[in-house]
Amino acid sequence: MSVEDLDKYEADMELALYREYRDVVGIFKYVVETDRRFYLCNAVDVKVRSETGDAYFEVSLTDAWVWDIYRPARFAKNVKVLTFKDVNVEELQDDTDLTAKLAGPSDATGPDAPPPAGD
Repeated sequence: MSVEDLDKYEADMELALYREYRDVVGIFKYVVETDRRFYLCNAVDVKVRSETGDAYFEVSLTDAWVWDIYRPARFAKNVKVLTFKDVNVEELQDDTDLTAKLAGPSDATGPDAPPPAGD
């Protein structure tokens, strides 16, 4: 296998992973990013621990999807992550709410407005 073949294989795997992400992102509530992985999940709990003197994060995820190109099964019921690095948690917006916000208030006087009642 040549270097070009390997590069093409990895590019194809990354594209397939992105497409899978795009297909499943709508069923999750949170995005969680650690120094090593990117997760989608429906429940997340982050606790700061310091039993040994150094502070670290214990992150518990429920109903998770893991962004990992080399992982054969990306869905997991429960995931626990321990890390000394930053943890970012973002709540995803519902697509219908976002679409409504982007559309803005309806303009009853625009060219596409329905005719006034009683005409």
